Amino acid sequence: MVKSYFKVGIIDPSTMLGMTGRKGRDDKYLGGLGVLVVKSSMTDNRLRIGFMGTPDFALGALKALVESGHDVVCVYSQPPRPKGRGQHVQSSPVHAFADEKNIPVFTPKSLKSSEAQAEFAAQNIDVAVVAAYGLLLPQAVLDAPKFGCINIHGSLLPRWRGASPVQRAIWAGDQETGVSLMQMDVGLDTGPEISRRTVKITPQSTASSLHDELCAVGAEMIVEALNTLAINGTLPSTPQSLDGVTYAHLLKKEDGKIDWNKSAMEIDRQIRALNPWPGTFCSGFKIKAAHPSDQITDQPPGTLLDKAGHIACGNGGVLKILNIQPENSKSMDFASALNGGYVEIGQRFS
Repeated sequence: MVKSYFKVGIIDPSTMLGMTGRKGRDDKYLGGLGVLVVKSSMTDNRLRIGFMGTPDFALGALKALVESGHDVVCVYSQPPRPKGRGQHVQSSPVHAFADEKNIPVFTPKSLKSSEAQAEFAAQNIDVAVVAAYGLLLPQAVLDAPKFGCINIHGSLLPRWRGASPVQRAIWAGDQETGVSLMQMDVGLDTGPEISRRTVKITPQSTASSLHDELCAVGAEMIVEALNTLAINGTLPSTPQSLDGVTYAHLLKKEDGKIDWNKSAMEIDRQIRALNPWPGTFCSGFKIKAAHPSDQITDQPPGTLLDKAGHIACGNGGVLKILNIQPENSKSMDFASALNGGYVEIGQRFS
C-alpha cells in the first residue's frame, strides 16, 4: 500500500473557481477558506532499497517493503543449499519471494572481495535494509548506500546481540523482548539505535510464536522508518548503552539435550526456546511440549511419575510432558505414548 499524506497551502479563493470536482484530481478545496489540500503519495519520495536477508524472519519485512511504494531494486540472500531429507538444493525464503516478484537476487558467499563490493555499489541504492542476512558487511558495503544500512534486530539492544536473540530471550526467562532498528556499523549489532518496540514474553511463548510476532513488528517498523527517511532525508539515532550487553550465541544441535537435574522452570524455558529448532531431546525421545507443575517429588530427576506425564526434575520440581515424539515415530500426546508402550511409569530418562 502506498502511504498518502497531504500538502496544505493557503491560496486566493478566486483562483480556484471551477477546480472543485475536476476530473482526474483527488485534491480537496475547502471553499471560502482558500485552502487547497493536494493529495500526494510516497511515490513522490520513493527510495531505492536493497534488501539483505535470508530466513523467514526477514521475509515479512521484504513483503512489507514491496507493498510500501518504495522501490526494492535488489535482494541479497544466502546461496541456495541442500535441505530436507532428500537434500535437494533450495533457495532461501527471501530468495524465492524475490524471484516471484522479479527482483534481481545476488547470492555471494562473501562480501569481502573488491568485485562483490563493486557489484553492490553498482546497485546505486539509497538504503540497505538488513534482516538475518548471515554475512558480515565490510565497511565498503556499509558506506555504499546513500543512507547506509539499517538492521532489523529481534531484541532490545544491547541485550542479546548476535545470531539467536529470540531463543536466548525465552531460555533466559526474560519477561519482554522486542525489535530494534539499528544504523549498522562494523561491530556485531553495536550501531546506534533508530527505534525500538517492546513485545511481552508469556509463559506460553515459543521461539516459533515469538518469531512470528517480532517479524510482524519489525516489518511495520521498517516501513515507518523508511517513510520518515524519504520525507525528512534523515533518521535520528542514539548510541547504544554500554550497560546490559549480552550475546545470543549461535544455537547448536546439542543445546537441545535436556538435563533433568535442572529445575522444571528452566527445562520448560529450554523446550519453548528451542521449538522448533533444534528441539529438545533425551533418551531417544523428543520432548515437544511441557509445562511446570505445582507438584513436588523426592524421586530422582528424570523419573516418570504417573500416567499424567509428570516427570521429576532437579530440586524436587516436577514437569508435565504434554507432547512427546519417540524415536522413528510421529509426535503424540503423553497418553498415546504410554498406551502405545513407548514409555512406562517409573522409567528414568537421562
